[in-house]
Amino acid sequence: MRLSRIIMALTVGLAVVAVPTAAGAAQPQPTPSVSGTPQPPPYPPVLASLTVNRPTIFLGETVVLTGRNFGPNETVDITVTTQPLAAPAAGTARRSDGSTVAMAPVAFQASAPLTFTARTNARGEFSRRYTPSVTGLLTFTAVGRESGRTASTELRVLHKKKHHLPVTGSNTSTPMKVGGGLVAAGAVMLLGTVLWRRRRFGSAN
Repeated sequence: MRLSRIIMALTVGLAVVAVPTAAGAAQPQPTPSVSGTPQPPPYPPVLASLTVNRPTIFLGETVVLTGRNFGPNETVDITVTTQPLAAPAAGTARRSDGSTVAMAPVAFQASAPLTFTARTNARGEFSRRYTPSVTGLLTFTAVGRESGRTASTELRVLHKKKHHLPVTGSNTSTPMKVGGGLVAAGAVMLLGTVLWRRRRFGSAN
């Protein structure tokens, strides 16, 4: 009788000890790495950026390209691709004086992709001046050689404006002033001639 009670007590004790062990085994455990320590959560990748100081320029002007968040002290390859801007449809356009003029589609220049490089500083930044030689929509794509980071930006290059100088009052008044001076000089000369003749012929009489 005592033996059966002892066996029953041992069975209940083992069951009580096994319950927390099973509960702990059922809880999810962090995935160990190869070394046996848990891996930290992944961080978002660093994104590089490329910008121009002016989004639209005229042919012959210069822009400044600025790159950030590239690798420190690395070479960045920059590729330039050109696309034509949308040509205006044939029709009419209004001048500043209110008159209209017929417009025809414009033929834009095309260019093969251009490439050049820039060097970043210790903070992964660079600045590069660029003067386009063609018109259109230019796309700059920068790729870091060591970091592999890439970024792009766009630039619109338009044809040069033709400046027409207006005729102002000062421009028309200048010939009038010169003409008035000549008339006055002629009148003085004529008056001097008349006085001279009077004196000459008056003294002769």
